[in-house]
Amino acid sequence: MFRRFTDHPSKVNETYFQHMAMSFGFGSRMLVGALACFVHGFFPWLCLTRGSDTVRALHHRMVTHRVAKPVPGPNGVLAASD
Repeated sequence: MFRRFTDHPSKVNETYFQHMAMSFGFGSRMLVGALACFVHGFFPWLCLTRGSDTVRALHHRMVTHRVAKPVPGPNGVLAASD
């Protein structure tokens, strides 16, 4: 039962609480980026790059800085997990 809370975080080298903090951080930045997109939709001269800047920053933080534990694939070869 408790493995459901720890399996995924351990695959990305985080504890449950570290993963929660990272997720909350990502979620809050996505909310701010989304709100900026809505503002931009109504007022095209405002928030010109906030949405795309948020996406780029989050992608950089999540994908290029992730250090995932290698896990064996179906043929026994190690592959990075998500």
